[in-house]
Amino acid sequence: MESPESTSRISLAKTDFERLSHFRYRLRCFLRQSEDMCRASGLTPLQYQLLLHLRGFTGREWATVGELAERLQAKHHGTVALIDRCEEAGLVERRPGQGDRRRIEVHLLEEGARLAERIAKQHQPELHLLQDEFQLAGWLNQKPT
Repeated sequence: MESPESTSRISLAKTDFERLSHFRYRLRCFLRQSEDMCRASGLTPLQYQLLLHLRGFTGREWATVGELAERLQAKHHGTVALIDRCEEAGLVERRPGQGDRRRIEVHLLEEGARLAERIAKQHQPELHLLQDEFQLAGWLNQKPT
């Protein structure tokens, strides 16, 4: 990460602001659509994100509370409350760690996996559009002047 001193010396052109504005707009559109999809499926956006992170956790089928808090960029206690709500809804379950029984693993249950799959499929058309759009000339390899 650059220091505040080094970033304060960067001058931005109008096109830099236009590109950032457009990116933030497209990101917000994606998030809004995602929020609507989640609610239509009976989940909050955070519940879906928790399920998504469990389904997509690299190398294994579960994650710890701390790992999920990091992925969600949330506080530990807020993540615990979210897991509680998802557990009550039959979407996830906590299990003692296999190697260290003091560690708690959060596992996706069948209903949680089904919902994660359905909502993730609904996201695919917009993801493909964004992928195509941001690979166009002018988006890659541009650095502030």
